[in-house]
Amino acid sequence: MTAVEHEHYQGLSYPYGRKAPADNGWIREVAPGVHWLRFALPMALNHINLWLLEDGDGWTIVDTCMDMPDAKAAWEHLFDTVLQSKPITRIIATHLHPDHVGLAGWLAERFDCELWMSRTDYVMCRMLVSDTGRKAPEAGIRFYRRAGFNDKQLEEYTERFGGFGSVVYPLPDSYRRLVDGQTLKINDLYWQVVVGKGHSPEHICLYCPALKCLISGDQVLPRITSNVSVFPTEPDGNPLREWLSSNARIRDLLPEDVLVLPAHGNPFHGLHQRLTQLIEGHERDLDALYEHLEEPKRAIDCFEVLFQRSVGDDIILMATGESIAHLNCLKARRRIRRYLDENGVYWYQRLAESRQVRIP
Repeated sequence: MTAVEHEHYQGLSYPYGRKAPADNGWIREVAPGVHWLRFALPMALNHINLWLLEDGDGWTIVDTCMDMPDAKAAWEHLFDTVLQSKPITRIIATHLHPDHVGLAGWLAERFDCELWMSRTDYVMCRMLVSDTGRKAPEAGIRFYRRAGFNDKQLEEYTERFGGFGSVVYPLPDSYRRLVDGQTLKINDLYWQVVVGKGHSPEHICLYCPALKCLISGDQVLPRITSNVSVFPTEPDGNPLREWLSSNARIRDLLPEDVLVLPAHGNPFHGLHQRLTQLIEGHERDLDALYEHLEEPKRAIDCFEVLFQRSVGDDIILMATGESIAHLNCLKARRRIRRYLDENGVYWYQRLAESRQVRIP
């Protein structure tokens, strides 16, 4: 990988530069025994970083990419080159999303090894995979109708429903549970499990004090903000509150001088700075959304405040989920009210500032 060393940008320091690596597959060793892999993704977010950890006579891998022929071919190449015929002995999935867990079942089957992840994300992933081939539920149609979807958008939702399992190889029928504060011994070094919430229900990060490394998954990314969404399965959930509080907790728990190894973007220093940026960015969005709701608005009327790009059909489900997450957070803080009209659509309007009750 060729890159400008120690590039600085917006308060963060990138020891391998900010430019995307030219090649997919193995990139480099970023700490003793910690190897950076990058696989291509067929979407706007066009890559994922995976982490290959030396572990005695084998390897522990963190995240796996989607179940796609190109990703399987990339792994096959790595088996014969970087892995040097040593087996994968443990698979860790940071969370349930397909780019992270999609090939976990395939790798576990191939190497007869265990999958380690949080209980909530394991169970929810299996639940979402089980939706494959199902008809879109009435609860989902009602959820998006209440957000303001028109008939065409509702039809597109029903057509797309159940696609999650198409890029997730069947998960093993058993797994090893990871919990917050747990320690794992990998290559005679201790790694601590640090759980974040909001982007997924129980997102696993891994911190090694000896190496001063944090594998952050999607919990802390250097250039973008992870999607924090409400879904039809829990329409009144408040994941943004969980996201803000867990990021503040991680900032208090971990030191500033760790090398952050994110799932997207390049490794960087500046953990506390980035967590503060993420928290303050969402707080600004909440304040801007409150101002936007001087007159009643639907969830889909809030895109212009929250996103820096136009919202097309490709991201409308994600954008709607994130809008409702912000609206639910404002509602929990008693800054706005919500009411249902005669057409089954939710409208949101701000309350007078004097009636606010700020709940983190």
